[in-house]
Amino acid sequence: MKFLALDFDGVIADSAPEAYVVALRTWCELHPDSRFTDRGELLAGPAAPAPDAIRLDTLYAEFLAMMPLGNRAEDYAVEFAAAEAGVALADQAAYDAFKSSLDPDGLRTFHKLFYRVRAAMADADAVAWHELMGPYPGVPDVLRRRAGDVVLAIATAKDRASVARLLAAYGLVDLFPKGRVLDKETGLSKRSHLELLSREHGIDFAEMTFVDDKVSHLESVALLGVRCGLAGWGYNGEREAAQAREHRHLVLRLDDFEAQLFGG
Repeated sequence: MKFLALDFDGVIADSAPEAYVVALRTWCELHPDSRFTDRGELLAGPAAPAPDAIRLDTLYAEFLAMMPLGNRAEDYAVEFAAAEAGVALADQAAYDAFKSSLDPDGLRTFHKLFYRVRAAMADADAVAWHELMGPYPGVPDVLRRRAGDVVLAIATAKDRASVARLLAAYGLVDLFPKGRVLDKETGLSKRSHLELLSREHGIDFAEMTFVDDKVSHLESVALLGVRCGLAGWGYNGEREAAQAREHRHLVLRLDDFEAQLFGG
């Protein structure tokens, strides 16, 4: 392996609490008659609430269970629409069918507002915002230790500005220089991200490894000949781990993913 590309949310950053609050505020701004508008502290804004207030919210667990089924900010609207309607989305087929029943314009509106709400939260209190998106334990240490062994890159659907702010907070910004953080503006698919990285850095796909928390992303990238690994410490459960194993992807564990990727 000469090149290691990683997704950001769910791989480096534990950003689920922040995504939940931003999505909740976005949903309630667009749907003031929602039954979820009673979550006072979480909706007070614009600054971020305390992490414990999020984890104690009964809707948060339902949100986490559906997170692996979506890919973009607009997918949080799908989750809240399902929760609002009391519709259970147990698997990808059910999720995709429900999403296709929703108004595409409404999803696009949610997507755009989501990023404005996120920016307002970050600007209001950067420290409180960072506390909702800490790095997974040990991940920064491994990346720092292995930075001289492989070229590191990020392939994410998150916006580059948010990634840059968080990398600085984690003390990792120097490991991912310009051109090695590919965000949603670079392309809609992780496959296109890996293709671009391969071209620009002259690295064969067989010498690349990609780590993501979405099995669907791994499946598309694996077709290039890239070794793929599912971040088992993210928002996934046994459902996603079984799917990854079925497609012969690595299922990585937080306690020894360094050995799984690099050997030894």
